[in-house]
Amino acid sequence: MKKVWDNYSYAIILFAVSIAFGAVFAGQFNTSDKEYITVTVEEGESIWQIAEKFSGDHKLTTDQFISWVEKQNGINGNNILAGEELVVPVSTENRATTEIAGGME
Repeated sequence: MKKVWDNYSYAIILFAVSIAFGAVFAGQFNTSDKEYITVTVEEGESIWQIAEKFSGDHKLTTDQFISWVEKQNGINGNNILAGEELVVPVSTENRATTEIAGGME
């Protein structure tokens, strides 16, 4: 066993550190508070307007939201058409609060 440790100690340590960092970063990128909904584009609506409409329902900046929507929906250059369905991110935390507040009116 000592011979294995002497020959591969750096590899073993590197492997253990990699596993530890992987576990830490996996916790950082947990998307369990993310939810995705589908919205239908209305006549004359832009991705920017959709980002503004859902600004209280996610924790992204407008630019991040637009980039995410373009990437996930295969949009190139803000070209969307009325009637098109887009998947947009929302936070389940904020969505639940909005629904509760909306139901009390």
